[in-house]
Amino acid sequence: MISTFVKDIGANVGQEIELKGWAYNFRSSGKIFFLQFRDGTGVTQIVYSKAALTEEQWNALQSLRIESSVIVTGKAKPDRAGTGFELDGTGVTIVSLAAEDYPIGKKEHGPDFLHDMRHLWLRSPTQWAIQRVRDTVIHATYDYFREKGFTKIDSPILTPNACEGTTELFEMDYFDMGKAYLSQSGQLYLEAAVMSFGNVFDFGPVFRAEKSKTRRHLTEFWMMDAEMAFCDHEGNLKVQEELICRIVADVLKHNRSDLAILERDVTKLEKIQAPFVRMTHAEAVAKLKELGSDIGPMDDLGADDETKLTELYERPIFVEKYPTVVKAFYMKRDPNDPTHVMNADMLAPEGYGEIIGGSQREDDYETLLQRIKEHNLPVEQFNWYLDLRKYGSVPHSGFGYGLERIVRWMCGIHHIRETIPFPRLINRLTP
Repeated sequence: MISTFVKDIGANVGQEIELKGWAYNFRSSGKIFFLQFRDGTGVTQIVYSKAALTEEQWNALQSLRIESSVIVTGKAKPDRAGTGFELDGTGVTIVSLAAEDYPIGKKEHGPDFLHDMRHLWLRSPTQWAIQRVRDTVIHATYDYFREKGFTKIDSPILTPNACEGTTELFEMDYFDMGKAYLSQSGQLYLEAAVMSFGNVFDFGPVFRAEKSKTRRHLTEFWMMDAEMAFCDHEGNLKVQEELICRIVADVLKHNRSDLAILERDVTKLEKIQAPFVRMTHAEAVAKLKELGSDIGPMDDLGADDETKLTELYERPIFVEKYPTVVKAFYMKRDPNDPTHVMNADMLAPEGYGEIIGGSQREDDYETLLQRIKEHNLPVEQFNWYLDLRKYGSVPHSGFGYGLERIVRWMCGIHHIRETIPFPRLINRLTP
């Protein structure tokens, strides 16, 4: 007897195999019992004939309830549709008989109910498919950076200060040392690491205390930050472009069946190739005005503005060189126009908007000190950050992406809360 997984049934055709998992659904015609079975790697059908089973095992099948855990045995064969594989069932063992009142039925449920039942809803095909795409995005990111010689650095979650002020941070008392904050980015710590390792990245949870209820925002989400020594603005964009192309290629390679469950139009993803569209902030503003936006020349792009732009193109857009007044203190100013910075936001097509933000960092000590003061930030808390410009400073750049925003785009889904196993929103902390 071979113990295996649904994903590997095709490699065992003609063999009697054992699978361990859950009863996803079932139906019976009296003498034939059709069991829809899932084990985390996929879903398959086991077809049982009453004549081939003992009375005890046939009765066990009749007692099954949705989401009971089971161990099944059977002979692997191609299914009747010729598109996959199934089992001619030879045995079943009930590991745990589920309660009768499984709360998620076939009827329509509202989003609040489904999120109350998130611990069970994760078992549904769509949620299963989304999380598998998420897993591929994570692995593609690690694989890309490893192949490019980056070192993974773990930045702290508890920090004494913020990258961009503390107005949107979760604050706490930290013993007798004053206030601490849940991190909104590992960027500043990665800038320290590049002076030791050259090219680095981190990947972990971050927190934003924005009181936002939009379909693009979570209060707890996962961010990847990357920093590169001896890298200018152009080099920064090149790495971002390569990374996104790698992610898209890996999702198309490994998750086509998941995208089919989600009814994702994969032709949209197949068009994601370099080079991406590029425009300056000023060019974006001019185009948005043509589209009816009231955005001003020194304004940041809003969600509606991003949507309008990304509906015009089939590839991601780099909007670069934003006004200094709307960007963070650490961004290097454009030497050709000090009123703008050497940064870029990457906007995903189809209306999905910003997925990456990055910039060349200010590498001069006196200039960075001046910027900290201009932003009314406490200089003493940034002394360690300023030290990086005193001892062997180099031109360097970096960027961060929001994992859930990329997953949302890959999957073609409306709300970002579907992209993380247990979403944390302004109005949700459970389960």
